[in-house]
Amino acid sequence: MELIIMLLVVLIFITLGAIKQVDQYERGILFTCGKFSKVLNPGWHVVYPIFQSYKKVDIRTKAVDVPAQEAITKDNVSIKINAVIYYNVYDPSKAIINVEDFRYAVSQLAQTTMRNAVGSVTLDELLSQREKISTEICAIIDKETDPWGIKVENVELKDVSLPDEMQRVIAKVAEAEREKLAVITKAEGELQASQNLAKAAEVMSSTPGALHLRTLATINDVSSDQSNTIIFAIPIEVLEAFKGSNIDLSKAIIKKDE
Repeated sequence: MELIIMLLVVLIFITLGAIKQVDQYERGILFTCGKFSKVLNPGWHVVYPIFQSYKKVDIRTKAVDVPAQEAITKDNVSIKINAVIYYNVYDPSKAIINVEDFRYAVSQLAQTTMRNAVGSVTLDELLSQREKISTEICAIIDKETDPWGIKVENVELKDVSLPDEMQRVIAKVAEAEREKLAVITKAEGELQASQNLAKAAEVMSSTPGALHLRTLATINDVSSDQSNTIIFAIPIEVLEAFKGSNIDLSKAIIKKDE
């Protein structure tokens, strides 16, 4: 009797141990006598000891930080670059059967692909077309990981580290570009100013009395400060304005002392 009770207890423990739970975000890969049987969906499943075994696979999207890699660009500039890769397992059976460790394999493939992609572009292209290069790297990795049942969703280049010497060179180039723009802007302003002055001179020369009014306006502006002393010769145009009058201004000198 005691033997029967012991056998029943052992059988119960074996039965309980054979019940396996697969969570909603997982899939189970069932092997029977070493051969792939089926994919276990979320829920409870009976896995018979000795004859069967199973492995769980997390199918959620994973964010993997690709370590910083030293690479040389197409124009022979040594840099360090790192990235983040987002992927998920869409076929758990392939991820277990076709590759030993798909996490390690994806990380190594991402490092190699990233170095190759950097080597095919110049430094300027890498800095200005980061999104385009990330898309190209993502497409290459996604294609290579298809036999592993893995879908690569996105690749983001996080940081591009340049040597100190190259950073100084880039800073000098940026400063030179700003100086060039400043010189161009100043030259364009001087050109517009000269064109406006030429138009103003043309208008004044063609309009009687315009130069006289301009002279009086200038005197008014300068004489706003009481400490100023102004001595000037009357232009001929002003004298012509007084032709026919009884005032002799041919040799007049106006001295204003306020």
